[in-house]
Amino acid sequence: MLKEYKTVSEVVGPLMLVEGVEGVDYEELVDIELQTGERRRGRVIEISEGNALVQLFEGSTGINLKSTSVRFLGRPLELGVSEDMIGRIFDGLGSPIDDGPEIIPEERRNVNGTAINPVSRDYPSEFIQTGISTIDGLNTLVRGQKLPIFSGSGLPHNNVAAQIARQAKVLSDDESFAVVFAAIGITFEEAQFFMDDFERTGALDRSVMFMNLANDPAIERLATPKMALTCAEYLAFEKNMQVLVIMTDMTNYAEALREVSAARKEVPGRRGYPGYLYTDLSTIYERAGKLKGKPGTITQIPILSMPEDDITHPIPDLTGYITEGQIILSRDHYNDGLQPPVSILPSLSRLKDKGIGKGKTREDHADTMNQIYAAYASGVDARELQKILGDTALSESDKAFAKFAERFEKEYISQGYYTNRTIEETLDLGWELLSIIPRTELKRIKDEYIEKYLDGKES
Repeated sequence: MLKEYKTVSEVVGPLMLVEGVEGVDYEELVDIELQTGERRRGRVIEISEGNALVQLFEGSTGINLKSTSVRFLGRPLELGVSEDMIGRIFDGLGSPIDDGPEIIPEERRNVNGTAINPVSRDYPSEFIQTGISTIDGLNTLVRGQKLPIFSGSGLPHNNVAAQIARQAKVLSDDESFAVVFAAIGITFEEAQFFMDDFERTGALDRSVMFMNLANDPAIERLATPKMALTCAEYLAFEKNMQVLVIMTDMTNYAEALREVSAARKEVPGRRGYPGYLYTDLSTIYERAGKLKGKPGTITQIPILSMPEDDITHPIPDLTGYITEGQIILSRDHYNDGLQPPVSILPSLSRLKDKGIGKGKTREDHADTMNQIYAAYASGVDARELQKILGDTALSESDKAFAKFAERFEKEYISQGYYTNRTIEETLDLGWELLSIIPRTELKRIKDEYIEKYLDGKES
């Protein structure tokens, strides 16, 4: 029989202090009954001298200190997992919201999972095709990688997230692939966009969606990515699936963390965020990876909007330390009408070299990737020079690079949100654009590849 306490002494924001408790553990789930009979949930986030600090999932409105009873349930927040979750939509705490039947779980899992032990990790080395040339061709995503997308307020990161969820696949036909999509603190309109897009395009058939809206309690926001990753771990490491986890927007997660930290009266760190923001983010990001001896993998694409487009802001800054690269969306490209507006030069996938080449993508991938980067950088410089000094100041080679940069943006970067390119189509398009440049300038590609892939493409 669970002991009932009526010793609530203080409620501040999303936090409740319960005095005189015994045998209570950190992260333990709490059942709260109000004077009206309404029941709410919470979890223990601090224990000190017989007092328990409880984080409320549904907010503190209407709580009467004297009449509220509290029971500690002796278990942490859990998610009932099953393969039947695929094709379903849940709220941020794992309850179905799609009018479908309740999930009959195969097991219940603690959502506060731990980061993968480095000793148990296998090195990511297999390609995931997103259908987006700027990612597949130049910033390749590898199974088990953490590759965030850095965006700005008002930029179309939702369109990019939906496109990746629709199009992502592994090239092997004998492996199961699933997408776990976690929406964190998004608006109702954004949630409707994702649900409509997933249902209309059939992406929902292989996806699990967790939807936390902006008007849901901030505390639920902290649980949503953990729910998604718990589901992903089950599918990857128990059902041997290749799982891609997309989380948007991690900035909303960090804001909720700051809100709870302020309510606890903790000493703030940079820009008011708690000093443990790095540690907290790492416990989420490091749950991605590939385990030795297991065929399943978890690949993460966390999406975050940078306040004021500031890449040195604590959230993107710390995310960059933990993850293996970043895809950056450009406001200038967006204003120029490029879709998706991926900024090539500052974007990076640190594991791309491990997931490309013969038997994975194609033998010429690494060489053409390096050459395209170099040619585009030269083309951007040539265009700047052209604006200042005019065409007469450019050599024939500079003009070729400037032309390459212009066509590269219009044809390679701006493919549209509903164009799904295979890796072969992306590589072939790269060769077509490289044919604009004199052969003498293709210094980063082996001669054998130039002879094999460039013949017939010169313009």
